[in-house]
Amino acid sequence: MSRMALVASLVAPALIGVVQAAPAAAPVTPVALPGQLQARELEGQPESQAQARGDVEFRRGPLLIRADTLEYTFGDDKAVASGRVWVQREGATYRGPRLELQVQDFLGFFLKPEFDFQRSGAGGRAERIDFLGNQRLAATQALYTSCPRDGSADPAWMLTAQRVELDLQAQEGTATAARLQFLGVPLLVWPRLSFPTSDARRSGWLPPNINLDSRSGFEVAVPYYLNLAPNRDLTLTPKIATRRGLSADGEFRYLEPAFSGEAGLNWLPQDQVAGRSRHAWRLRHDGELPWQFGPGAPGWYGVRGERVSDDDWWKDFPRTTSAFTPRLLPLRAQMEQRWPWAWVGEGEASVYLGTQRWQVLQTLDAPILRPYDRSAQAGLRITSLAAGWQWGLETELNRFTLPDVTPVASASSPGWRPTATRWHALGSLAYPWRQSGVWVTPRLSFNAAAYDLDQALPDGRQRLSRTVPTLSVDAGLEFDRRFEAWGRAWQQTLEPRAMWVRTPLRAQSAYLAFDSAGKDFSVSSIFSDNAFSGIDRVSDAHQIDLGVVSRVIDATRGSELLRLGVVQRFQLADQQITPEGTPSTRRVSDLMLVGSTSVVSAWNLDATVRYNADIQRPVRAVLSSRYSPGEYRTFNASYRYTRGASEQLEWGWQWPVARWSGGSGVPALAVGGSGGSCSGQLYSVGRVNYSPVEKRVTDSIAGFEFDAGCWIARVVAERLSTGRSEATTRLLLQLELVGLSRLGSNPLRVLKDNIPGYQLLRGDRSGASERNLYD
Repeated sequence: MSRMALVASLVAPALIGVVQAAPAAAPVTPVALPGQLQARELEGQPESQAQARGDVEFRRGPLLIRADTLEYTFGDDKAVASGRVWVQREGATYRGPRLELQVQDFLGFFLKPEFDFQRSGAGGRAERIDFLGNQRLAATQALYTSCPRDGSADPAWMLTAQRVELDLQAQEGTATAARLQFLGVPLLVWPRLSFPTSDARRSGWLPPNINLDSRSGFEVAVPYYLNLAPNRDLTLTPKIATRRGLSADGEFRYLEPAFSGEAGLNWLPQDQVAGRSRHAWRLRHDGELPWQFGPGAPGWYGVRGERVSDDDWWKDFPRTTSAFTPRLLPLRAQMEQRWPWAWVGEGEASVYLGTQRWQVLQTLDAPILRPYDRSAQAGLRITSLAAGWQWGLETELNRFTLPDVTPVASASSPGWRPTATRWHALGSLAYPWRQSGVWVTPRLSFNAAAYDLDQALPDGRQRLSRTVPTLSVDAGLEFDRRFEAWGRAWQQTLEPRAMWVRTPLRAQSAYLAFDSAGKDFSVSSIFSDNAFSGIDRVSDAHQIDLGVVSRVIDATRGSELLRLGVVQRFQLADQQITPEGTPSTRRVSDLMLVGSTSVVSAWNLDATVRYNADIQRPVRAVLSSRYSPGEYRTFNASYRYTRGASEQLEWGWQWPVARWSGGSGVPALAVGGSGGSCSGQLYSVGRVNYSPVEKRVTDSIAGFEFDAGCWIARVVAERLSTGRSEATTRLLLQLELVGLSRLGSNPLRVLKDNIPGYQLLRGDRSGASERNLYD
């Protein structure tokens, strides 16, 4: 009888999902899902039982059973399979000699099974697995690993337990008498180990962090994670360092319908090196205002900041602060309400309040200038569009203070900096016009400010004001053409641009620079109407900025193959107010040249050069290249030069340097790549910054990653300069057990932040949350 005939004649009730009434002595259990049975030989009684032999295949919903023989009883919906039994269900497969299972309720047992989980690429074996329902199972004498299990040798790493229980509904598992072993060395022995069965959060101990650096010595931290609620959690981390003693860290996170944020604390009750208590804290909080103006969306408020106990914190703990500049820590609070603007056009208006304060970490060998605090800030901003005209207005009141600076008595003394209250207003009116291939934007703007100084200027004034108007016209053309080369379609663009700016000279005090600084002369900043950022300084100008950019683009993929550009400024009159502080009489500025290309396969080249025609030499240059011929293969180099100021060379890389495979002539090290033989890929990673002027390496990272297939080892050394003759060096060690977790100190963020093009080996395949490894 054919296989299809067997299915049709003997399993018809299962196919339609209905079990008809059996004899009274055999009560029937309803079956909700249809089933299908196939085999080379099949016999039995319809609607009672069936025996199948030879290439047996039984399907019921997500369940698939294959075996040499299978006996199925309709009355109790029970399948007994023997021989080469293979079971697949919801991403997990089981193999073993015998299975007894009540199919619909998923109750039964599997003897001596081997199992694999497709999602994590890991699996193991057990003496017995008991299926306790659709969401629960228990395994006896279980072994779990992501290494090959061909029987030739023990896996490189394995987690064993006398009994493992999984509750998929509760999303947790427990192991009794658990033992984690790596290369024959026990890493963890625990009487009861708990772990998640999904990415859901739950309370428990996290993998320990190990750190070794030149300032704190050997440090061990063991975080404990508290899942307080679905929207709140807390991580407490006790630590001990050989040089500094005991310390503790804490991080609290929350997410509510109307607000969210996080708070962190680092605390050393008694630093044995510094001889005092030390701490650092950070805070981020954002939320919606409980009120709003008009029909707009609710307003928002936010608080962000961090503080440390002393000036040396950034040297001793360089990775604990998140500020962009480690020696300049902000603390800012702000609130803002927006609403639609419908008077004189349509647009948006917003009113805002705020305050900002700084903590400056000073050093004797390299002091930095403290920025002004904004003790109070209040402003109104409007943008609108009416009949093609774009207009905007910003008005703001600020209170600038220097609370931590010793005041200089005389205004004529070097370093004298006044404090003040400032009101300013910025306004603009523009009419953008665009047609195919051409655009023009005339703009009229003004910068007005009034100051009430706490200390008199050298000329005796304490109150002063000024208004500076600016007229500009920005215009450009856009040409493009298509062509074919190398068997592909390309598009080339030509984009010339010109900007005329006229700003009259208005008297401005050089002492008033609360938030102003000179802009860097670059391709992006040359097309601006002011050489300064901020409000307090406005450069006089009568100039024309010219530039042109040409690009070659792959017409099919949209990727850019080549970019070339050149910009230059032409002054029609002398400029009196400049970032350099001295009048500029040059009629022609330096020439800015930019270029980038990926014409050569696997290569990316970028260059920016500022060329001075008077001395016929470049005064600034940034040259960089990257070679990436394939995955986990990248090498980049860059050169930065500023004439008379700095010069720096940078190299970064991720590159395979050696491959081990089992055989003669290799170290006798079982790494699990193929049974117990030595196999895997060794990668070198690093970044080096070298200063030719100082003739020394400033910052550097160097290390190795070894990918053995089922585990990855990382060893990375990092050196950060904290002064002209000071540096902090630390060693990062991590062992990643693929399918389980990562142990040790994590160097991945360091590598990603410092090596352009760095790739995580084989992606994130840890398969288990790093939170809640055991409890």
